[in-house]
Amino acid sequence: MGKRILKSFRNSMKMPEDAMWLIPGLQVKRWFALIFLGAVLMTLGVLILFDIKPIFYTMEFIRGVAMRLSTQWLAFALVMFGAGMFFKGWQKTNLSMIDGSDNHSLLENLYRRRKLNRGPKIVAVGGGTGLSMLLKGIKHITNNVTAVVTVGDDGGSSGRLREEMGVLPPGDIRNCIAALAGDEDLVTKLFQYRFKNGEGLEGHSFGNLFLTALCSITGDMVRAVKESSNVLSIRGRVLPSTLDDMKLVAEMDDGRIIRGESNIPEANGRIKRLYTDPKNCKALDDVITAIKEAELIILGPGSLYTSVIPNLLIREIADEIARSSARKIYVCNIMTQPGETDGYAVSDHINALMYHANSKNIIDTVLINDFMPSNLAKKYQQSGSYPVKTDYENIKKLGVNIFQRKLIEDNKEGLVRHSSNRVARAIYYWYRKENQRGLFHKEQEKATV
Repeated sequence: MGKRILKSFRNSMKMPEDAMWLIPGLQVKRWFALIFLGAVLMTLGVLILFDIKPIFYTMEFIRGVAMRLSTQWLAFALVMFGAGMFFKGWQKTNLSMIDGSDNHSLLENLYRRRKLNRGPKIVAVGGGTGLSMLLKGIKHITNNVTAVVTVGDDGGSSGRLREEMGVLPPGDIRNCIAALAGDEDLVTKLFQYRFKNGEGLEGHSFGNLFLTALCSITGDMVRAVKESSNVLSIRGRVLPSTLDDMKLVAEMDDGRIIRGESNIPEANGRIKRLYTDPKNCKALDDVITAIKEAELIILGPGSLYTSVIPNLLIREIADEIARSSARKIYVCNIMTQPGETDGYAVSDHINALMYHANSKNIIDTVLINDFMPSNLAKKYQQSGSYPVKTDYENIKKLGVNIFQRKLIEDNKEGLVRHSSNRVARAIYYWYRKENQRGLFHKEQEKATV
């Protein structure tokens, strides 16, 4: 985001490279002025100390020149020439002391520190590709984001490592770390690299193996995640919802009990309820603290029963979200998911969240996509996936507000994919709008009193 904003400033206003230092919000100009003033005062002090009478001779010189030139133009030229020389010298001196940095990286770091560090405190709850998609957009709004990730995954590379090494499944955690890092960074690409062959390596991603190794070294997945985050210089932090060996169990409408996250979508039935084994998993203390301090809490998008709800099955997390005074929004899925949400409307998604959290206070507003491609890809119907219907009356009965925006990426193939930037912008717009409305109501109450 920093690079894009700096680039847009330069392109739209045709700024030279050095003039970009004057972009508002970097808090640099004030220090330029202070350094310049200090240099002038020191110079005057030294000249006066040696009885050179700088002010007298300067004024005499200016008066002599002013007899021939306009005083205003002379003063302007002196100020601009002196400021330009000083600014250029100061800039080049500092840049020469910063090994391996250039103007772009330094400006981006300043932007991130000054702008993004003042962004809202956000807690994003979920897992799978939905959460990592969301984080790619949210990281351009604030550095104060905490991703709370489910640890119920037992399939693929994560499932193998969980079974063989006894660690928490690292897959969703890895994806979130990579999403919060620089997209073009070589280390990030390495973190996401998946081995395509090799005995014992095939199917594993480098990031999963790296996290597993770090967990063995540090003895703690939280410490392993923190060290990995430092390596990739991510914006924000990623936390597992619990350190317990949590496994998902689904009770189906027909009475069947399905164990294991990867088996639930394959059961081909309607899910009655979801619970964990062991039943009372303990929430990570840092997660509870993050929720208490949050200004905005985001649930979803992602697989309802295997990515979002598992976090709410940890009672401390669900209760803390319900008690929180933060703004709370649920990003509803665009398409139904075969084996999990067949035939679900938006209200069914909300009902499932409230039921498993044992509270209606976990959602203020539901964010819904209001645009579908006219040439919707046939593969969705073939797999039994259909657009989630917005049943307005049922949603309102649940006491949840509706906020609609176009959330999907533009494409010619008729595919339905969330756009990380559109989702993030929509959430941030809603958040600011709600805050302004809250301030307005407070002012009205004060005026009434």
